[in-house]
Formats: sequence, C-alpha cells, structure tokens
Amino acid sequence: MPFPAPASKLPDIGTSIFSVMTQLAQECGAINLAQGFPDYDPPLALQQALAHHATTASHHQYAPMPGLPRLREAIARKTARVYGIDAPDPATEITVTCGATEALYAVLAAVVHPGDEVLVLEPAYDLYGPAIRLQGGVPVYVPLPAPHFRPDWDQVQAALSPRTRLIMLNSPHNPSGAVLTDADLDTLAALLRDTPTMLLSDEVYEHMVFDGEPHRSAMQHPELRERAFVLSSFGKTYHATGWKMGYCIAPPALTAEVRRVHQFLTFAVSTPTQHALADALEADHLHDQQLPAFYQQKRDLFRELLANSRFELLPVPGGYFQLARYSRISALPDVEFARHLTREAGVAVVPVSAFYHNGHDEGLIRFCFAKQEATLRAAAKRLRAL
Repeated sequence: MPFPAPASKLPDIGTSIFSVMTQLAQECGAINLAQGFPDYDPPLALQQALAHHATTASHHQYAPMPGLPRLREAIARKTARVYGIDAPDPATEITVTCGATEALYAVLAAVVHPGDEVLVLEPAYDLYGPAIRLQGGVPVYVPLPAPHFRPDWDQVQAALSPRTRLIMLNSPHNPSGAVLTDADLDTLAALLRDTPTMLLSDEVYEHMVFDGEPHRSAMQHPELRERAFVLSSFGKTYHATGWKMGYCIAPPALTAEVRRVHQFLTFAVSTPTQHALADALEADHLHDQQLPAFYQQKRDLFRELLANSRFELLPVPGGYFQLARYSRISALPDVEFARHLTREAGVAVVPVSAFYHNGHDEGLIRFCFAKQEATLRAAAKRLRAL
C-alpha cells in the first residue's frame, strides 16, 4: 500500500500558472509570451565575466553568507547613484539572495508570526499569498481597481489593523505595470507613521519605467526607508532570470532578521556569478540607465503591432508586461481563453485571474513583451488574425 500523502500546508495551491502555460506553449509549439523571461541573452561582457570566474579564477567555494563584500559595495554605490540617497551600508544593510524570490520569502519568514496580518494589494504575484500563509500569517487583500491598478489609499487605511505586521507593495507592478508616485509614498508614510507596520517593497522592475518618468523607490522616502525591505533583481536587470540573483536592502535591525533566515535558507548564492555581477556593476554605469528606453521601444512596438487588432490594450507605465481585454474576441473565462489562444492561435499568455487569491476574472490576459523584435512581430501577426 502506498504511503499516505501528508496533510498539505497549501491544499488549495496547484502548479503555478506560469509553469502550466509555458508547458502548454511547448506542447503546442506556441510563441511563449506567458512567462516573464526574455528570449535574448545577458550583456556579452557579463557572460564573459561569468565564464572567467567560473573556469579560470577558482571561485568555486562558498561566498560569505550576506554576499561577496565587493558585490555589496558595488550595490551600495549603484543605489546611491541611481536614487540620489546616502549609500546603504554594505556590511549591515545589503544581503545578496537567490533571486528576489528568496529575498521575499526570507523577509516573510523573518518577521511574520502566526496570526499576523499582511496587506497585499492585488492583483499580485502568485508567490505573495502562499508565502505569507506558510509562516502562519493571514493575507489581507486590498483591490487595485482596473484599468489603472493604482492604490486606493482609503481602502488600504481601512484594511490596517493592530495585527498588521507588514504591507507588500510592488512597483512597477506585475501584472499591470502601474507605478507609484511621490504622493503615493507620502500617503503611505502618513498611514504607517504611528504604527509598527513594516513595508516590503518589491522593486524588481525598477529600471523599466517609461515616458520620461523616474522610478520612485521606498528608499528615497526617509520615513519609509526606516521600516522597509526593498527587493531588487539582477535577473530582471541583466536579462538573466535563470541566474537567480537578487538582493534585499533594509536598515540594520531589519537586515539582521533577514540574515537569520537567509543563512538557513540558502546560506550563500553562486560565488562566480556574484563576482561576474560585481565586475558588471564596477565597469558599466550605463546599463541600468539604458533599460527604460530599451524596454519602452519594445512596449511601443508591441502596442503598435496590435493597434488594429481586436484586443483592447491597457496603459503600461512600467515593467515588461502588456494587459489586454479580449471581450471583442471571446466571452470565455480568462483561463479558458488563455488555453484557447495557446492551442488555436499559437500564442501563450497568462490569465490575470491567476494574480487574484480568489480567481477574480476581469476579462484580462497578460503578454510579456521582453522578447526579440522578430518574436513580437510573429506573435502579433497571429493575434491580429483573431
């Protein structure tokens, strides 16, 4: 008789929709605009640096638990340069992690106790809710109203309670691309001013804000910086999602708690990859400055290609995703339409209901435009035929 399955901590959670749609795309030979990864390579200099450190520089042993000192120092300099703030202390405020995913999980595991409430503005990346629940926390969902998906701060204030341990923000926002303003940060700071509530600010798309607007980081707001964990992603910034490299910046007391978990979660991440990224940050101060124009060109091309289609395209202020309504094409629920689109039109997308804890269906799908021009043109040709 087979061994019985254990009682699940997440009995309602199946395989991630991103994995499901990517597998379906592979089975159908569809163009994959579902999962958020580029189909082009990282900068050549970064690839060469990794090859050097992995094969000739003998960097094969554990890195220090918080990350290589030279990489943390490079992150500190870059952060000060980009945001015009005092550099975070590499020794006490920066932790290199196995992608922003590990950073997010480490933060939640470090500070969320059973029964604590965590405010999640949704639609939200599907990791947030389950990671909170695995700590015994209670996700409290606050809707971001379509089509602009900007916070309703009155609703956020109404959701705050004495049990609110943490509020989670994501800007630029996945899936919508919405971005926070200075006024948003001021309002949030006022709401949290007399509370012990901390902030987790997921800023992995920080260098993808368009139309001449800057990214507003929680680190730039003095009050929020004192209570914020700010997450960044080398994978997003350098087109290398498979490298799984990210980092968390937080004040010393908060960083100490993250490291208590990080040391037992992954301890340290790839040593040669850390050296390669340090090389890239030390040698090239233009890469992150060029990303807004790089991705805006892709956004504008994709929107132009679909301008005469039957899809209704929503605004995209940042990130590398395009939301679209499909009501002029089909009345199917979004999950069924996404599967239909993959099988019949040969283009894989993600249904936006996957970003809601209760499967709320706004009749929207998400395209990823972090693709080569040829990929976008081929996909658009198929989509315009609908």
